Amino acid sequence: MTPFGAKLRELRQARGIKLKDLAEGLGVSSAYLSALEHGKRGRPSWHLVQGVLAYFNLIWDEAEEIVRLARISHPRVTIDTSGLSPIATELANKLADHVARLEQEEIKTILAILARLEKRKNRD
Repeated sequence: MTPFGAKLRELRQARGIKLKDLAEGLGVSSAYLSALEHGKRGRPSWHLVQGVLAYFNLIWDEAEEIVRLARISHPRVTIDTSGLSPIATELANKLADHVARLEQEEIKTILAILARLEKRKNRD
């Protein structure tokens, strides 16, 4: 499941909306929407994200969060390490090999490290 798919399902269920009704409201098939919720489809299009925002009447912080989640919800990521150090390539390969076996706390730890890196980058 992708972050966007999880949030979409959460929004839908919290409002008691059936998958088929949401799909109809967004102009997509139920099968596509189900695949999107389960992470079997890639990052949603900008048009679909805008449809979700309108359908659920989301604005400001909630809308920004949906857009952010859509951006980080590609289930098949490619990391290009060409031109980087051998250790960077090793990191990318080891992460790819082990990501499915990481425990939630380990994932949270890695995400926290990356969040600190992002904050540092934004300060510079």
